[in-house]
Amino acid sequence: MIWKSRLSFMGAPTPPAFLYVFLILAFTFLHSGCATNPPSQTAQLPPTTHPPPCAPPQNEEDIDPGLPVSSPLKDPKIVIKKSKKKLFLYSEKKLLRTYPIKLGLNPVGDKLRQGDKRTPEGSYYVCIKNPRSKYYLSLGLSYPSIEDADRGLEQKLISKGDRDRIIERISKKSIPPWDTPLGGEIFIHGGGETWDWTYGCVALHNKDIEELYKVITVGTEVVIQQ
Repeated sequence: MIWKSRLSFMGAPTPPAFLYVFLILAFTFLHSGCATNPPSQTAQLPPTTHPPPCAPPQNEEDIDPGLPVSSPLKDPKIVIKKSKKKLFLYSEKKLLRTYPIKLGLNPVGDKLRQGDKRTPEGSYYVCIKNPRSKYYLSLGLSYPSIEDADRGLEQKLISKGDRDRIIERISKKSIPPWDTPLGGEIFIHGGGETWDWTYGCVALHNKDIEELYKVITVGTEVVIQQ
């Protein structure tokens, strides 16, 4: 019986070759989902791009507004920031122009005495205009101020008589004494195209001092900061 069964199996007709191919393809198709993960819809989208981080906000004084500067200015004011090496021109608290500057040979720190080659810090005013300056044009500043005089007396750099002379001139909005141990003759002038070379003055490019000179009057407030 066993021999007969084997014979009948061996004698059965052989299925056609295309049937084997069909079965293999069907098996592969039905099990293809198990072999790999289905593609994600998000994977077909372009990669997400993030905008570059915003630049830090600029101080408004770092940007020259380039507004017209014409005379006469209403309520003019000059602010000098030594650490920024810039002079800012205002009219009615509105910034009109920013000028690059050069300072004294010893630019850091407040001026203390004659010959220290420092640019003073504090509140001053334009006390004189000189159209014949050897540095093109110049605006004289009211250094030493009353605060400078009080400090000089306290440090025994000047006498009480010197202090009183300074106070008297400043109270009249005139030129303070420039012959005391505190020094003087601090100007805003031209010749600032190179490096910090002055003995305490503030130097601008010639074209800049020319524009500034035209619109600034005697008595204009000047604030100098480190």
